[in-house]
Amino acid sequence: MAKETTKKATAENNDNQDVMPFGKQNYIIVLIGIALIALGFILMIGGGSTDPDVFNEKMFNFQRLTLAPILVLAGFVVEIVAIFWKGKNK
Repeated sequence: MAKETTKKATAENNDNQDVMPFGKQNYIIVLIGIALIALGFILMIGGGSTDPDVFNEKMFNFQRLTLAPILVLAGFVVEIVAIFWKGKNK
């Protein structure tokens, strides 16, 4: 009786080890999130001045002050969704 229970538990454990935690959809969503984060940081680049005595208004435009941080936060939200996403069971 004990041997049958042990064999059944061992077989179930071996079946569970073959299952990947994330599917193809999860990795695609992760890549989309990484792209959004990277795009947000790229949009934050620039706006400075080569001369320290000259003030450049481009530093405070919509792209750097509003759009880029929203894209970065959206990228992190997409990453969380990618972790919790459960695809259709086959």
